Amino acid sequence: MIVSVHQPQYMPWLGYFDKIDRSDLFVFLDTVQYKKNEFQNRNRIKNDKGWQWLTVPVGYRFPQKIDEVTVNENMPWRHKHRQALITNYGKAPYFEACFSDIEGILENSWSQLTELNVKTVEAILNQLGIKTSRKHAGEWQLDQNPTGRLVDICLKSGADTYLSGAGGQNFLDLDQFETEGISVIFQDFEHPQYTQQFGDFEPFMSTLDLLFNCGTESLNVIRKGR
Repeated sequence: MIVSVHQPQYMPWLGYFDKIDRSDLFVFLDTVQYKKNEFQNRNRIKNDKGWQWLTVPVGYRFPQKIDEVTVNENMPWRHKHRQALITNYGKAPYFEACFSDIEGILENSWSQLTELNVKTVEAILNQLGIKTSRKHAGEWQLDQNPTGRLVDICLKSGADTYLSGAGGQNFLDLDQFETEGISVIFQDFEHPQYTQQFGDFEPFMSTLDLLFNCGTESLNVIRKGR
């Protein structure tokens, strides 16, 4: 059984869903410290000038964990994100078919960032047709050591293999996994190209960019990156 783990992100990029697709179980790691200026409250979409951020305004005080971070609903961010998607993807081939789930999310108010992010991830998984099981790290009592936490998740979920992001090679203590009989494999994802709106290809956009442009072929495009 292969398990992968990642912080819940807002409308994540293709590599995030490649990791989920390759796993039997995906765990939302929402019990670690929130990091500013990363992808936990924002992501990128393509526009006629290149790309732009979609950013969710949050209420955050160091050192809050991700599951403690709130969404600032006093800002009109949901309207801005909806309009940005319509403006930049309204003429994309699969916009009408894929937009309704995301529009429904943007029509609701949100108090917790984790809840919002998980909802966007699940909406995209549904569109891609990925059926991987999901859990939250908060369901377990876990070691607070970075590697120990991941080993604990594998043990508590019954996994014999941990699928790490490529960056894990720089910080994981592989001996801890070996001691528990857990294999570690590293994601090796090469970003595939596909037809986008507005000319030259821009990689590392939100997976919404792929869905709006490629529709039912989107999962096949992601799998080309392996």
